Amino acid sequence: MANTAKINKRWFYLGTGVFAMLFSGVLYAWSILKIPFKEVFDWSDSSLAFNFTLTMCFFCLGAFFGSLICKKIGPKITLIIACVSVGIGFVVTGLLNADLLYLLYFSYAILAGTGIGISYNVVVSTVAAWFPDKKGLFSGCLMMGFGVSTLLLGNLISMFFENESIGWSKTYIALGIILAIVLILAGIILKRPSQDTVLPAPKQRKSVSKESFEARDFSTKEMLKSFTFWRAFVCMAFITAVGNSVISFARDLVISVDAAPALATTLVGVLSVFNGFGRILTGAVYDASGRRRTMIAANILTIVAAGMTLLAVQINSLPVCIIGLCLTGMSYGSCPTVTSAFTSSFYGQKYFSTNYSLTNFNLIVAAFIASFSNSLLISSGSYISPFVMLLILAVAALGLNVTIKRP
Repeated sequence: MANTAKINKRWFYLGTGVFAMLFSGVLYAWSILKIPFKEVFDWSDSSLAFNFTLTMCFFCLGAFFGSLICKKIGPKITLIIACVSVGIGFVVTGLLNADLLYLLYFSYAILAGTGIGISYNVVVSTVAAWFPDKKGLFSGCLMMGFGVSTLLLGNLISMFFENESIGWSKTYIALGIILAIVLILAGIILKRPSQDTVLPAPKQRKSVSKESFEARDFSTKEMLKSFTFWRAFVCMAFITAVGNSVISFARDLVISVDAAPALATTLVGVLSVFNGFGRILTGAVYDASGRRRTMIAANILTIVAAGMTLLAVQINSLPVCIIGLCLTGMSYGSCPTVTSAFTSSFYGQKYFSTNYSLTNFNLIVAAFIASFSNSLLISSGSYISPFVMLLILAVAALGLNVTIKRP
């Protein structure tokens, strides 16, 4: 009876994780959060694009160091460290002026990015320990919370930016305080299962295939020696780069095909809805169909998304652009879910926290590709060049994808 109560409590932990991820995902609303720096301070697109790239780098570093810290001191204190970093980062960002561009890199990219990276890894790894039987489902639910943040908070942030009595500065400060409170609450609530907790075992699929296996526990060193890991790493980096690029200039992209600014902001939120939908759908598909089919389907979807968006800018079509954004959101949403489930299924649960944080370093590669996409956009003055490059990378990823086999 006591064990059943513990198992049932995992759904409460999952809900807590989703709530924490919902607020942490505001980091991805950069195309909205950067508006005051562009319009009020007149900072260049390249400077703001570099900030997003730097943010992704420190997000990954935060996730890695967060996994190491959490092993030593547990999720509660680790999340308190994260809340301090995130809170100070957003508050300082809200106090910037036009002469402090480089302080943006410190406050938003380094402090906020690192703090959210820490919290992301701690929440995912802590909740993952409760769901050995539903790797795809728990991944999808958590990543959905992270993904839909832009929709739920983005329009609210934009509204506060435009409100003369509130403005962008107070909005940033309020975000910092709210995020700190949410992460503290998550730290108080979330706990890992005790050693005497007996959790449901993964279900065996009726159809026997190469994907139907439960991996032994690979140490981080063993995982890094696996060629399978590096193929998946590069594949996910190329797929993620498409979504990262679009997120960094989504609002401006929609405006370029004749959308009104207000509609453009709403469509950034729509992108996040499909991002969240892609995350939970991918989790369900992963549990039902396995890694191979799920990753290949996500890859093909990325190719179609990049192709549709390229077509939209070529023919200057808002409806086609909207379709491209929706497909991009779904394909981008599939990436973290697949990464989490792939790492757990292929390399085991014992070292999952550290292994997952290192697998997520593909985001750094993707961020630099996104930065290069922005450079192509600025130098060519057209969205065609970056999307041609992204389409080529998505096709290359598919070539790697079909060769990934169990270690």
